[in-house]
Formats: sequence, structure tokens, C-alpha cells
Amino acid sequence: MVSAVETVTVKEGEAGMRLDRWFRAHYPSVRHGELEKLLRTGQVRVGGGRAKANRRLEPGEEIRIPPLRPATDRPEKPKPAPRREDAAFLKRLSLFEDEAVLALNKPFGLSVQGGEKTSRHIDGMLAALEKDGERPRLVHRLDRDTGGVLILAKTRLAAARLSEAFRRHEVEKTYWALVAGAPRPRRGTIDLALAKKRGAEERMEADEDDAGKKAVSDYQIVEEAGTVSFLALRPRTGRTHQLRVHCAAIGAPIVGDGKYGGAKSRIEGVAPKLHLFCREMSFPHPASGRRLTLTAPLGGHMLETWRFFDFPADASVDWPDLE
Repeated sequence: MVSAVETVTVKEGEAGMRLDRWFRAHYPSVRHGELEKLLRTGQVRVGGGRAKANRRLEPGEEIRIPPLRPATDRPEKPKPAPRREDAAFLKRLSLFEDEAVLALNKPFGLSVQGGEKTSRHIDGMLAALEKDGERPRLVHRLDRDTGGVLILAKTRLAAARLSEAFRRHEVEKTYWALVAGAPRPRRGTIDLALAKKRGAEERMEADEDDAGKKAVSDYQIVEEAGTVSFLALRPRTGRTHQLRVHCAAIGAPIVGDGKYGGAKSRIEGVAPKLHLFCREMSFPHPASGRRLTLTAPLGGHMLETWRFFDFPADASVDWPDLE
């Protein structure tokens, strides 16, 4: 038996939400391919007109929902109940929290999202922080082996505004890295397009052809110690593995990055783990619009390395204004 035609009004807290994500939240039994067909044939309409899956919604808009057949597939496995220990763990990682934003100091080695072989990850723990029907949402990601500032949105509206800030490059990030060697000049900009290399393994490579996507990173040496350097990095774009590929491209691979740095990334006496840390993030607050700057204290194996080389764990970095 199919359902009747419905008209659903977009709520205030759903402002800026993509239509396909709104559908997934309200009608989880409808698969993406089915939704695309409903949109293509005009059965799903927004404000009386046809719409695409990536359309951003506005509060008060009316969405026409056609008759939908109930899901006939095997029922999905029930999601595990939120765990109290997950909430306590995330609270210990907290750098900042208000009504719209939650910022964590993500540990090295912990995935942000799940995968085929990943059962424990930040996204899977967020249900433990649900309040009044809202749970924190990811708006960007850090690689599993990278630590540091991770920003989460506590409402749909905050998620939409933060996602837009990332898309418009209004978020400024500073990373710390230990690299092999010392790039010259001591500070500069790496403008090198990147493309995904074909193959089963996720890997990026420098590519100046049309297939490559523009990737720009600023760098500066904070301190040198023999065969290694404490490097500050500012990615102006957000390509996968951007900083890792860029550092390797200028002959200063990040220590512990065997994928892009090879043998040169191995330094005797230093933990064989990736030495990359998101130290600071500055962005417009999704509610007030005022610029918020958050800094994470260094920890884990990188703090041990910093102590070993006597690098300052409270160093400050000044960047030139973006053009």
C-alpha cells in the first residue's frame, strides 16, 4: 500500500539543508536513486517547481512528497544505543562549546567517519550527545592519523552556515608538522594542482593537467633542528592529503608519512607516526557572524617529539593577509 501525497513545510532549523539530505532525514527508506527518479520526473517539488538533489532549502518552503511505497528490503540493523562512555570521552576532548558549535581536539589515530574496517569513529559517537532531537554534525574532516581542531555543528542551521564558510574559504587553518629537511626559501607558497591517482588505494599526486584540481598551501619554518624542521602550514584549499603531497613535492616530506615521503620520512629516534596536527582554526561563528579562533594543545606522539627536539609547544605564527 502506498502513502498519500503530502506537503511538508521546511522548518527554521533546516535552513540551508540540501534537499537530498533533508529527504534522507525525513524518509530514510527512500534510496538516493529512487529520489533522483522522483526529482527527474517532477514528482517531488519545492515551492511548486522542479528541484535538484543539491538544492538548498529555505524555511517556510513547501515540499511536495508523492505517494511512496513502503520499503520492501530487509530491515536495517538497529543502530546501537548511545553509550554514556562515548559522551564522557567526547567531553574530555572538548576545546569549546556553545549553542551552535562544538570543537574537539581529535586524537591521532581516531577516524572521523566510519568505513569498511572502521567501527570506532567520532561520527558514531555523536549520538551520545543528542539533545532535544539534535545531535552534533560533521562539517569537515581530518584524516585518521592527523590530530587537532575538529569543528562540529550542533544544529542543522549551524551546519549549513559552517559548510558554506568552508566552501567560500572563509575558514583559516594552521597546521603544525615535523618535516624531513628544511625547505628553501624558509617561507613561501606551494601552488601545485592535485589529482586522484587511479587504483584501489586512496592516493593523490601532483598534476598540472586539466584533470588536476587547484591546490595552494602557505608554509613557514618555525625552527630547525639538524635534519628536521618544525613547519607551520596554511592550506588555502582543502584537497585530500594536500599538505602531505605539497610537503613531499618541495623535498620536505612530513615525518612518518611513508605513503608520500618514502624512506626520507623515517627519522631515527622519532615515532614512526604521521607528524601533522591542526593547531588552530579561525572562522565566522554561525550564529553571531563574529570571527572565532580556536587553538588545540599539542599532544600524543607529536608532543613527545617536540620535547625531544626542544621545540616550543606554544609557538605563535603570523601569516600574511590573503589576497
